[in-house]
Amino acid sequence: MKIGFIGVGNMGGPMCRNIIRNTNHEVVVFDLSPGAVKACTDLGASSAASVADVASRCDVVITSLPIPRIVEEVTLGAGGIADSAKPGTVFIDLSTNSPATAKHVAEGMAAKGIRMLEAPVSGGTARAAAGTIVIMVGGDETVFEQNLPLLKSFSGEVIHMGGIGYGSTAKLINNMLAFCNSAAAAEALMIGKRSGIDLTKLDAVIRNASGMSAGYANLSAKVLAGDFTATFALDLAHKDMRLALQMADELGVPGMIAPQVMSLMRMARGMGLGSSDSAAIMRVYETALNEDVRA
Repeated sequence: MKIGFIGVGNMGGPMCRNIIRNTNHEVVVFDLSPGAVKACTDLGASSAASVADVASRCDVVITSLPIPRIVEEVTLGAGGIADSAKPGTVFIDLSTNSPATAKHVAEGMAAKGIRMLEAPVSGGTARAAAGTIVIMVGGDETVFEQNLPLLKSFSGEVIHMGGIGYGSTAKLINNMLAFCNSAAAAEALMIGKRSGIDLTKLDAVIRNASGMSAGYANLSAKVLAGDFTATFALDLAHKDMRLALQMADELGVPGMIAPQVMSLMRMARGMGLGSSDSAAIMRVYETALNEDVRA
């Protein structure tokens, strides 16, 4: 098959490169960053001139894009995938979306004879590079089974969640939980700092005890090293949390914890930390208390 991949940045790039390494498919890539494209073409992919060029040439078109608005532009906008792909093409969106946007895009694709899977991923850039990410798929089960070998070529776990919208639902719930765990970790580490305990020893305890979570592990590694270089930017975390809270509101679920975490994110973004790692929520505590939390 000929596989098109649109959006080969921090997350899309490693996933695309694993497809190149692990399959015999011909891969065509497009991204606004020449460097991101080159990282894929150096491994054997070919480059395309535009979204339309990718869509018109490929049997399967994959996207990995930052926000729902861009997903809609690339898929349903003028010269987008729906305009350019052949009937019978399979479209797989790895972006984090709202369930409503995923359904809207799927409807637009279906009208052009294009079959869609929404397949958001979880695990971050390190697991994307290692090929161990988790993929949560929404869409027709037959289309899912037909494309399962392709999805497995760049992941460690692929789960079919149900129809279109349920992949996004699973991803937003998972991320909301991870962000809440990270916020609790930031508060806990600041308590530890102010208590005078050895933070390296405290970290060793938590990592081997009941307080451990992926949210804790990711935040503590960044905070204790004082390195807030983005592997998952705060702006993207804020976007995902906003979508999760929107879903909670639509479903009538009261928010006792997640809205407070959202406020913490807003404060960090207000401090100009949006492009820093999501762990930069710790800087809100550090600034308020004039005390850095470092190993």
